[in-house]
Amino acid sequence: QVQLVESGGGLVQPGGSLRLSCVASGSIFSIYAMGWYRQAPGKQRELVAGIISSRSTNYADSVKGRFTISRDNANNTVYLQMNSLKPEDTAVYHCNARLGPHESWGQGTQVTVSS
Repeated sequence: QVQLVESGGGLVQPGGSLRLSCVASGSIFSIYAMGWYRQAPGKQRELVAGIISSRSTNYADSVKGRFTISRDNANNTVYLQMNSLKPEDTAVYHCNARLGPHESWGQGTQVTVSS
C-alpha cells in the first residue's frame, strides 16, 4: 500500500495560483492511477483531476482550463497546478492513489481563496 503526503496549500487571492504536491512512498508509484479530490465545508468530496499517464488525464468541468495535473514517476510525485483561482475553489485537497480495488488517501492540504 502506498502512503501519500500532500503539500503546497495556503491562502491566495482570487486570480492567483498555487501548486500542490503529493509525494508517495511504500510501493511502485508508476503503476497507480493518481487523483486530486477536494472537500469544501458541508459538501461531499469531489474529483478535481485524475492522471494515469501524461496522455490520460481527466478534469472536473469546474476546473478545466485552469488546473493541470501531472506526475513525475522518477520522484514519486503528482502535482496539481492551479491557476485563476476562485473563492469556490476553497477546500481541503486530498491526494488519492488507486490500483484495482486498493486505494490510499493523503491527509489533505487546505486551499483558501479569499481577498
